[in-house]
Amino acid sequence: MAHAQPAPTRPVADDVCLEPCTIERGMRIIGGKWKGSILYHLKDEPVRFNALARQLGGATRKMVNERLKEMEAQGLVLRRVISERPIAVTYELTEFGRSALVVLEQLKDWAEERGI
Repeated sequence: MAHAQPAPTRPVADDVCLEPCTIERGMRIIGGKWKGSILYHLKDEPVRFNALARQLGGATRKMVNERLKEMEAQGLVLRRVISERPIAVTYELTEFGRSALVVLEQLKDWAEERGI
């Protein structure tokens, strides 16, 4: 029985980065499904979960909840409990989340200008 030969290694050039590039790191933060839309819907004021879920047509409540948890862990949004019984929460942008709006506005303009 023949053993598999390890793949040959090639030297890494001095200008090759083994870590993800800056664009990729940024996309990992704001590029997930529904994240851009969530950020955009929170741009003006805090929004209650149910209202946000309704604004995101096509996203399930479970998906919205998962994205919000990710975004809270990443420091993009802040979750505030406004009522314990029944539970009611609002979400708002942090300064970090607000800083992503510039990029999202440019993306929106680019898509509109090209009819995407």
